[in-house]
Amino acid sequence: MSNVYEERATMIAAVELQSFVPFGREHCKNHPNAVNLQLRQLQPASDLWSSDGAAGLVGSLQEVTLQERERECWLLSKGSSADSDEVEYEEELYAAGNMVIWSRGSTSQASHVYKAFTVDSPVQQALWCNFGIPQKNKDEKEIMEQTVCIVQSSCVNVHSSTGKDFISPLPFQVSKLWPTKFATPFIFSMLHPLDEIAPLVCRPTGLFEAARVQYVSDSTMKIIFSSCEPSIVMTYDTVQGVHSVWALRKVTPEEQSTVLKCTEQVATPQGLLPPSFLTTHLRNVSRMDSPGSPFHCHAMQNQNRMTSSPGLHSRTHSPSISSMAALSRSHSPGMAAPSFQVAARFNMSYHSSSPRGHSFLHSPNSTASESVLVPEMEPIGPDLCIEQLWSETASSHKEMSCQASKVFITSDLCENKYLCFLVESHQHLRCLKFIESNDSSQLIFASVATFPAKDAAPLQDIDAMLVLEANGSLVLYTGVTRVSKVFVPGLLSPPFSLSNNIAQLSTPMESVSTPAKASMPSPLSEPRGSTKHHETSWLDDYTFQQSVPYIQALRDPVSRRVTLVVSRYALLLPCVFVVRKCLQAVRFILPKETAMKVLVKWYNIYNAPGGPSAHLEWNLFVTCFMTLMGYNTERLGWTRNLHFEVPLSPVIAPKKARQSDTGSDEDWDYMRCSDYHRQVVFRHVCGAVSLDSADSSGCGEPLASTPALRLDPSAPLFPHLPALFYVLHLLYEELKLDELQRSGGRLLVGLLQQLARDLQLEEYIDLYWRDYPSFITTFKESCIIDHGKTQMEQMLRPSFLRAEPTCVFSWFSGCLRGDVVAPFPYLPGICERTKLLVLSYALYIVGDDNATSVDVSKYLAKLSAVNSTHNAICFSSRQGSMKSDAPNESLAEKLVVWLTSAGFTLKDLESVPFGVALPIRDAIYQCREHPCSDWSEEVCLLIGRQDLTKQAHKVTLAKGKPVSVTTTEADEEEDGMTDLNQDLIGLIWSQDLRVQEARRLLQSSRPVRVSVVHLPEVSDHEYIEEKENKLLQLCQRTMALPVGRGLFTLFSYHPVPTEPLPVPKLNLTGRAPPQNTMVDLNSGNIDVPPNMTSWSSFHNGVAAGLKIAPASQVDSAWIAYNKPKSPELANEYAGFLMALGLNGHLTKLATLNIHDYLTKGHEMTSIGLLLGVSAAKLSTMDMSITRLLSIHIPALLPPTSTELDVPHNVQVAAVVGIGLVYQGTGHRHNAEVLLAEIGRPPGPEMEYCTDRESYSLAAGLALGMVCLGHGSNLIGMTDLNVPEQLYQYMVGGHRRTHAGINREKHKSPSYQIKEGDTINVDVTCPGATLALAMIYLKTNNRSIADWLKAPDTMFLLDFIKPEFLLLRTLARCIIMWDEILPNSEWVSSNVPQIIQENIGNPVVSEDLNMETLAQAHDYITAGACMAVGFRFAGSANSDAFDCLYKFARGFMQSLTSANATVTGHYNLQTCLSMVLLAVSMVMAGSGNLKVLQLCRFLHKRTSGEMNYGFHMAHHMALGLLFLGGGRYTLSTTNSAIAALLCALYPHFPAHSTDNRYHLQALRHLGVLAAEPRLLVPVDVDTLKPCYALLDITYKETQWYEETTVELMAPTMLPELQLLKKIKVKGPRYWELSIDLSKGTQHLQSILSKDGVLYVKLRAGQLPYKDDPRGWKSLLAPNVNNRNSEVRTFKPEAISTFTSDAALVSFAEYFCKASESMKHKQDTLAVFSTILYECVTQENPEMLPTYIAVDQAVQALEETEMCETFALWQMRLVLELCESRALQQRLRDGPLGRGLLLSSEFLPVMKNSADGTLDGWLSVGQDVHVLTAYMSGQPLTEDMLSNMLACFLVYHSIPCHKKMFSTHLEGSTSFPELLLKFSQLGIPVRALLRLGPLILGTALFRTGQQAC
Repeated sequence: MSNVYEERATMIAAVELQSFVPFGREHCKNHPNAVNLQLRQLQPASDLWSSDGAAGLVGSLQEVTLQERERECWLLSKGSSADSDEVEYEEELYAAGNMVIWSRGSTSQASHVYKAFTVDSPVQQALWCNFGIPQKNKDEKEIMEQTVCIVQSSCVNVHSSTGKDFISPLPFQVSKLWPTKFATPFIFSMLHPLDEIAPLVCRPTGLFEAARVQYVSDSTMKIIFSSCEPSIVMTYDTVQGVHSVWALRKVTPEEQSTVLKCTEQVATPQGLLPPSFLTTHLRNVSRMDSPGSPFHCHAMQNQNRMTSSPGLHSRTHSPSISSMAALSRSHSPGMAAPSFQVAARFNMSYHSSSPRGHSFLHSPNSTASESVLVPEMEPIGPDLCIEQLWSETASSHKEMSCQASKVFITSDLCENKYLCFLVESHQHLRCLKFIESNDSSQLIFASVATFPAKDAAPLQDIDAMLVLEANGSLVLYTGVTRVSKVFVPGLLSPPFSLSNNIAQLSTPMESVSTPAKASMPSPLSEPRGSTKHHETSWLDDYTFQQSVPYIQALRDPVSRRVTLVVSRYALLLPCVFVVRKCLQAVRFILPKETAMKVLVKWYNIYNAPGGPSAHLEWNLFVTCFMTLMGYNTERLGWTRNLHFEVPLSPVIAPKKARQSDTGSDEDWDYMRCSDYHRQVVFRHVCGAVSLDSADSSGCGEPLASTPALRLDPSAPLFPHLPALFYVLHLLYEELKLDELQRSGGRLLVGLLQQLARDLQLEEYIDLYWRDYPSFITTFKESCIIDHGKTQMEQMLRPSFLRAEPTCVFSWFSGCLRGDVVAPFPYLPGICERTKLLVLSYALYIVGDDNATSVDVSKYLAKLSAVNSTHNAICFSSRQGSMKSDAPNESLAEKLVVWLTSAGFTLKDLESVPFGVALPIRDAIYQCREHPCSDWSEEVCLLIGRQDLTKQAHKVTLAKGKPVSVTTTEADEEEDGMTDLNQDLIGLIWSQDLRVQEARRLLQSSRPVRVSVVHLPEVSDHEYIEEKENKLLQLCQRTMALPVGRGLFTLFSYHPVPTEPLPVPKLNLTGRAPPQNTMVDLNSGNIDVPPNMTSWSSFHNGVAAGLKIAPASQVDSAWIAYNKPKSPELANEYAGFLMALGLNGHLTKLATLNIHDYLTKGHEMTSIGLLLGVSAAKLSTMDMSITRLLSIHIPALLPPTSTELDVPHNVQVAAVVGIGLVYQGTGHRHNAEVLLAEIGRPPGPEMEYCTDRESYSLAAGLALGMVCLGHGSNLIGMTDLNVPEQLYQYMVGGHRRTHAGINREKHKSPSYQIKEGDTINVDVTCPGATLALAMIYLKTNNRSIADWLKAPDTMFLLDFIKPEFLLLRTLARCIIMWDEILPNSEWVSSNVPQIIQENIGNPVVSEDLNMETLAQAHDYITAGACMAVGFRFAGSANSDAFDCLYKFARGFMQSLTSANATVTGHYNLQTCLSMVLLAVSMVMAGSGNLKVLQLCRFLHKRTSGEMNYGFHMAHHMALGLLFLGGGRYTLSTTNSAIAALLCALYPHFPAHSTDNRYHLQALRHLGVLAAEPRLLVPVDVDTLKPCYALLDITYKETQWYEETTVELMAPTMLPELQLLKKIKVKGPRYWELSIDLSKGTQHLQSILSKDGVLYVKLRAGQLPYKDDPRGWKSLLAPNVNNRNSEVRTFKPEAISTFTSDAALVSFAEYFCKASESMKHKQDTLAVFSTILYECVTQENPEMLPTYIAVDQAVQALEETEMCETFALWQMRLVLELCESRALQQRLRDGPLGRGLLLSSEFLPVMKNSADGTLDGWLSVGQDVHVLTAYMSGQPLTEDMLSNMLACFLVYHSIPCHKKMFSTHLEGSTSFPELLLKFSQLGIPVRALLRLGPLILGTALFRTGQQAC
């Protein structure tokens, strides 16, 4: 073996130096801090950072004390981010004074400030820490949130990267914080900034202490290190001088209970307290007393500055820690005072863990003589426990170890892990090896190794550590293995430094990088605790320091860089890909000790000073590797030549850096061993001899005969030669699968052929020759080395090394031909691409569904390094998260989903050879044609569907610009309706301006037109009064508009967090034509009702708030920011709060603010807030909201509670709130209370006497909501007799005695209202009726429904209010839900016979009251119409619409007919309003023109009976018609129907302040029934909404079969549970189907994000808007005669087909005839045809494949193939075409499609290739060569031609050895030959060519011609 490497290995080199200045220091100079300003005046800029003391003390450098300088500190770490482009970067956390700067920088980006913090007091410590945020579901993993903790004297500030801030007050002074896996332990621990500080418990190991768990309370224990992965802590015992390692974990419940059991209080005299406790918990230490020992007993330590004895402190005067934690949660910055008493609370239940005896500690009293009992107080339980894993053996006092000054975890090249700690006083480093046991939480600590060191730092990226030895030299270790010294350019190497000077340099130094200030050396921020610093030493050593730069310490290791305290140096390891892979393979297969030797050897050689450049790295590796295997590389021809390529004099560059002029003998020896010296010597020796590797004259026979050429059996890798050869062969096969790394394969094949020759593996040599025919033949002659038997016996031949070589292409070929394939061997972690592609073929070509899951071992054999055998492989991909195993999932779908889960991307696919990649491309294209809509973004990217990728990326629709109608810009913004998406509205209603019309009808911000004719006899004064009266009438309409506008603009706006919400003003003025004079109600001419506008302002606020979309960014501060200054707008703000509840944002309002609003006592605000928070917490049974509501409901308060004066309307709101919060829960107690409240009697003193109807109704609605849809299944409520009680409330009867806790309140009857003992049905009936309807909703319970039938006798009809008949009919119908039919016959069938017979009958009996009959008829009809509206809400059902529209027209005609007076205008108007609302519910969101016309007609009617309530109903109908600007419609879920019943209660207010029968605020609850169902196709390229054709398939139901309808989107979808499938149809757009049988979540998520469904136009197609009939398509003329058009395809037209830059460029440069291309017209034609094919078939990714096939055939024709890879790929493509899978697909019919390559192209290429090879075969000489090869005869070098290799590869002919063993020569007939060929796996096409050679008969030729 060569000794040169031994010498060279004494030193390796680091890269160039860069000076290091913390980035934060520069940034801090710009901070406008007062201290800094003073310093700036006194100090030069470069030293600004070194002090932040008072200006008077800073006169010169000598006056700056160490402690002041110490305040500057920094941490560096490696960070990475998934969302940034730069994967890895370096982070710095810099703290100085009151500032903390968090900065980031990377190789590609300069450092920049990421976050900067300034705190109130000096920063004591700043660190990164990850806190766990627990999830709502216990099964979900905690999310880790990265934070920065800033420690001040009295508190810890925690700032998270997401922007959250916490202040955790400290109950005592803290010395140091340590980050851990579970957040920050301090020996007290804190799991989250809002959690309390909890003590730590420990479980020591030992014979007698095993079961004991105790608090950590030993003052001698000091934490010196903590780690997150693994979760361990290292401590130091200051008395015994022993280091220990502890595992840190969460405490178990048993341990918690054990330590909390000791809570008995025993009175102990003060003097008996154990001294260890006093020193531990009640220490009186000032900050400067012990700078050297930052962490005494606890990482969080009580350092009180009290002058009195710590034991004499009373605990009764300060808050306990729990109250502080509560305060800290409210983010109040004022409570950061340290509380000394907390220690007493911890100590209360402690028992002593000190060896000095067990004794209980209590709170010491203020007098020493007395002893008192501690007051009962719950101790704080521990969160974390430390469990001892390892401890140093206690040594004698002299050898006692000092505290470790540095601790870190490192790993070696073979992945062993070590915990290293540096004991600076002894100047040695101890490395403790540990391994993880089977239980990953348990660590086993093995051996300890010690070596001398002054300092050390880990280099994480290269699995090594840098050690600074005592003599000042840097040494690289990997684990405990010494690699070599490190040469750092620019520094004096240790042998030349003067030892006496080194000793004086006791203080760490840093040479400042600014040349001008070089005379001011600055101290390191962490002075070593073992050294005493003298002020004078800074200048004493200065002169020496300047002349000899010297390394004093190492700090801040990040990845592979480390900062030397002098300047910053980086040890970098550039590595060629092949070399890196080879090293991985070597490490995998060799025993760890041997592998370590190899890696260290390579590391030394590679990093020698001035080491090689990347392109020569391989030569160096081969030489090193072969030397280790026992080769003499100097004598072997091809390796000897590698030496000549090593760069010239590597030692020159480092020499320049040297300062010393004197030389030494070592320099001369070093130069003599250099490559440069060897090259010069060789040049003289070789002279003019040619050393070309192909020439054997220099290195042929003479060398071969010399004994020196034998392998050295003593070489370390000699026994492992076969195993190494095999893993390198597998690596070579892996490199063949990556086009970008094939050059590496060529390098590797030289080494492999040498090893194969020496191991006498002929078939492997044959395989390499076939791959590189011309390259392998150059090695042939010079390398025949004969081995002795003994040497071969020494080698360990592994079982997996077979004589027959594994070839990955052959394996794929076998799959394609349908052969049975053996498992392919692979190296885990190294041959990942092999694994991926082999399993892909197994899945897609072999068709094994389980190939990627259960049956992996059928196709892959994992090499195991342990016993060197094949192992069945068991690995799990991330496939678990994907939806697998759906029965109808095709193989193509499975393949793309699995590839994505394995991390395979399009970029990876591009580097796979084209033949291997074709099946994957085929699967991708199939999936692209028929994708699944719910695939992940990664899958969609792989299949190249940008529309689906964008969909998966979840982007909402951009807001269109508002379109100006005929209004000015100022008015645009005022009317509150500017935020609707105009692009979308223009698509939905493209033919007319109905939306603008609706907007005009609903605007309330402009003055109304008051046109009154001035009659001659009317005086001016009366005329003014008349105008004002007219305005008052119009104002009734204006005040009702906001309710409709809120529905119209629902969820259409995303507010800007920095701007208040724009609220359009409610304009109640008018303009009178023709002068346009102002008419105002405040003139005093007419009486205006008081508080007329209070509720309309509330509705205006709700309408404004409902614009805010649920997905908006709204927080508590923004809600409070919108609070108006003027009290007049308070009602508007109250409405705004309610709206925020309805869209779910009110949950973000802080509880403090909610209470703040409620205590103001403003009635409207309370109503809005209570309804808002209840709606936001719908069906949650939230306890905090329940408490909030209960305060406002006397019935829910205890009977003895103080009576609160809660306004009646607030009580009503609170009762409905209970219904919302407990909706559908069937909560027993609430149901009982609400049932009683329906019939609440009026009390004495006039309470509960006004507006009782609305309260009773609210209680009924709330009861209905609590028991919603439960029907007779009301669990636990049978004793309440709910239905019977409700029936009694509905029809009347004797009042029952009031049960329950509130019975005392109802004993005294009212003094004002005399109701007697009967129920007042007028009050209780509506609530009871609706409660029954909601409880039995959709249950089809006929017995209950019959209770609600309308009376069928005149006598009974006289006893019931007509409008109650409407409620009963509605209630009955929605109970019998399935019987509702959308036709007028069904509606009429609800009217009793007596009414039907007599209505319209001219002769009527005298006994009948026609008025009663007519009113009952109309109300029952209206009730049935309402039921149809509920049943078909949001469906746009045409039958339902026709039916309801007919009744609406009927009522309108009745209003104008003579009979109107019989029923009464008011009753007819009520019925009309309800039918109008019903028809609007059916057509919700559709903007139907007929309904709009009805609404507009009623909008214009302002006189007569038209009051505020009717206007409200009509405009609600208009709002529902255009719900959310056409994006929303109504749902028919139980919850939606309950909300609609509240909102559309059929008794509208008579005037604007009327809440007697129904609280106006409930009108807005209809929003809870709205759901987004508009599907909007958006073109993925333009991001604009567009038209697209959809096929919508309905599920089969009892009413209709499975049906498919064709709709043009944007369209409103039916309710999702009715649908089976939605499909985007071709041919304009790429097809896409959403299968709803698997679940509706995916479609719901699309609809909730603005309904955006991304679609992509196919090539050459135009959108429907531009080309409605499809006549302008570029492909339209080409359909019938495609092939004739091919030649006429103009490359210029490419841009109309595709925007792909690569294709456009290809057309520009390869398809246009230019001067240089004139003679290549055929090539141009081929390229144009290929391009046309790719573009029109929309598979542009096939373009490189087409061209590669073409080039392969051309190279073959020109016999220029020196590698056969392209031919291999060509063969795989042809085999794929002939494969069974593809043939089957072609047979399957029109749905199946052929291969991606066009049908004409492949046969032409195959024909050319066949022709070329047949031509070669027809040449006489070549036939003999082929015959000789097949008969196994030895071939000379000149016979082995490239074309022979091509022929063998193309025709799948096995190696000559295999051919020879089959005895083909003896075959006499064609069938016999066919049989033998099939056994060998040779295809028939090869047989046709080889048959004549073997049989040699003319007969065969005849047969061939016939074929």
